Amino acid sequence: MSLNPDLKSIDCTTCGAGLDVLGGGRVTVHICPYCGTELDALDSYRALRRFNDLERPETPFPIGITGRLYGVDFTVIGILQHREYWQGEAYTWLDHQLYSPTHGYAWLTIEDGHLIFARRYRGGGGWMSERQVETSDYPPEVSIGGERFRYYETSTSTITYAEGEFTWAPQKDEKTTEVTAISDGAGMGFAQTGTERETYRMTYLAPQKAEAAFGVSTGLVPRGVHALQPFQKGPNHGFLTKAGLAFAALSLLIAGILSARPGETILSNRLISFGQLPIEIPFAIETPGRLTRIYLEGDTRNSWAYFALELEDPEGEPLFEAGRTVEYYYGTDADGRWTEGTNRANLTFRPEVAGEYTLALSLEEGAHWGAVYPQSSAPTGPVFRQLKMDIRSNLSSGRWMVVLAVVFGLIGGYPLFRKYWHEKRRWSGSDWTDED
Repeated sequence: MSLNPDLKSIDCTTCGAGLDVLGGGRVTVHICPYCGTELDALDSYRALRRFNDLERPETPFPIGITGRLYGVDFTVIGILQHREYWQGEAYTWLDHQLYSPTHGYAWLTIEDGHLIFARRYRGGGGWMSERQVETSDYPPEVSIGGERFRYYETSTSTITYAEGEFTWAPQKDEKTTEVTAISDGAGMGFAQTGTERETYRMTYLAPQKAEAAFGVSTGLVPRGVHALQPFQKGPNHGFLTKAGLAFAALSLLIAGILSARPGETILSNRLISFGQLPIEIPFAIETPGRLTRIYLEGDTRNSWAYFALELEDPEGEPLFEAGRTVEYYYGTDADGRWTEGTNRANLTFRPEVAGEYTLALSLEEGAHWGAVYPQSSAPTGPVFRQLKMDIRSNLSSGRWMVVLAVVFGLIGGYPLFRKYWHEKRRWSGSDWTDED
């Protein structure tokens, strides 16, 4: 402990600068921000070593500033800058040692514009080591305080700058290895420096809350999504998700009911042979303004046929020209028997008047697998032998209900996608790689 717990200020024993004593009785060293000398708080602030060669890093939380976090008044008593080299790049972050006379010590970290609040965890529980990570086939997990934490990353850093008061003696360029595991709302840091082990519980601190707590404008611009950053639900997250997906399901149900209505049969099992084409087929519409569908079913085998359809109304005026293809292929290869295509096709239209309509059907072109039709010398014969036609009227379509279901699905799925995307970005910085 400090020699005098009532001491409020000292003069640096090296440069004579006046220094405030803020950190309480557990402080062991005090690093002068002016000359970088590390002073022994347990031995009349005797000079131990010179620490800093770098300029003081910029921070919105200078030593001596006080703020209220989580209902506790904390004072910044020390600043540490860490640096890590990984894959040829240097990463730095800034730790602020916090002190509360009633709640002890904590850390406030600035990393990529994000703020992290951390406190030493003394509740016991699991430990995650670097060796455990290296020998695991899957990302290791640990349960602490009833909460499950999954491995995120391992970092090895050194201290490049220090000033202020600390409860231990920071060593310049001394390596600290920390294994980080995260849950949905917090993180655990398992740090080891030499033979010393410490466990820290970390939570994300929104810059706005820190600004309100310390009464400063941080000017921080967070980059990306931090691993500890919780997902922020919109005000209607739950309602949009439940209502959107519920209405999407209801719309699909209605679409299925409408599409399943059999309608009225106008023409049934009309068989048309290859030699009958082209052909004209009359049929009567008694209920205009309702959907009517023409069904075609051929018997193509390893061949395809393209049919042209032209429909005339009761006045003999052409309503439309269209085409449909039926095709079917099959065979056997190294993977077994396979099939492809379908012998069925259909065409839907809406007749506006009642009366007798005429459908002209012809074979435009077709081909066998490897032989183009028409080709009178082709040994495989016609591309089909028989075509069956059915016509039904007074049908209902569920197409627009399907479209509505998609719209509702997008509305209900958007909040879920936001959460998924947030989680994907949150875990994108993990250094875990799955190796085959």
